[in-house]
Amino acid sequence: MKPIELPKHKILVEAGQVGRSVYFIEKGIARAYCEGKENQITFWFGLEGDFVFSYNSYINGRPGYESIELLENSLLYEIKDNVLQALFRENIELANWGRKLAELELIKLEERYIARLFKSASECYRELLNSSPLLIRRIQLGYIASYLGVTQVTLSRIRSEIR
Repeated sequence: MKPIELPKHKILVEAGQVGRSVYFIEKGIARAYCEGKENQITFWFGLEGDFVFSYNSYINGRPGYESIELLENSLLYEIKDNVLQALFRENIELANWGRKLAELELIKLEERYIARLFKSASECYRELLNSSPLLIRRIQLGYIASYLGVTQVTLSRIRSEIR
């Protein structure tokens, strides 16, 4: 892996392009989003300690449907997909680690999907506030509102109810 410092608003992965790298966030925050009809829809945030990559590109070698943007000046570690795949072929422990990482990400995705089906935006915000208070302080409210599937006005109302 090689360390790279990138500025705020840098796009790591562009929707419609094949991402060829996996990034580890040492310092900074990233978000994944898709372009909606009228706005961008944020569906994932990555913090320090998270890996960032386009799943469709990584798994299928196809263009990703999402864009991934840095929300802060960031220090990342980059590894090319082909190098990582070679390491997985050569080292069973590393391959098992990669499998476990994918399993944990699948569980997070499943939890988020179920929450969106059965919980209110207010409940989801409270959970986000409890599980990731730093995230709330470091990310623009518009991105958080998009992540929760509400408008900024609704998010402001939710926040005022909690205070």
